Amino acid sequence: MLYRLRITPGRGGELRLRLPDDEQELLEMLCRELGERLDDPADPELRRLFPPAHEDPDADAEYRQMTGNQLVSGRARALSTVQSTLDRKTLSSDEAESWLTVLNDLRLVLGTRLDVSEEMDFDLDPADPRTPELAVYAYLSWLQEQLVEAIAANMGSS
Repeated sequence: MLYRLRITPGRGGELRLRLPDDEQELLEMLCRELGERLDDPADPELRRLFPPAHEDPDADAEYRQMTGNQLVSGRARALSTVQSTLDRKTLSSDEAESWLTVLNDLRLVLGTRLDVSEEMDFDLDPADPRTPELAVYAYLSWLQEQLVEAIAANMGSS
């Protein structure tokens, strides 16, 4: 089965974006859910977004106190950019960077929830209750791959 690419290189460093309405709605929902959870870095599913910076718990706590708000606000800005560009036909290079951040963050959170590992087999079993979320994880991975390839193609053509 052939799938139409959703993100492709465009002119002048821009990227072309072709998301059907249902995919826009899915991404909007995922972004909204992540945005609602960002204020709780203690959420175990966010541990890959906010990994310890230091082995020493006191040093890590001090680091989080100094930088925690910046990390959260940066992710929130990227989420806002993605949400405001979901229905666009093109993305600027700055918007593409936000998309890259958000797609990675969504995959990390979902991957943590599903305990995804490199050895994981993605042959989806309809009887597995995780199948819908694994399908979303695979979709996000597919989009991220297209985005990386489109960015690389634009860089190679400049």
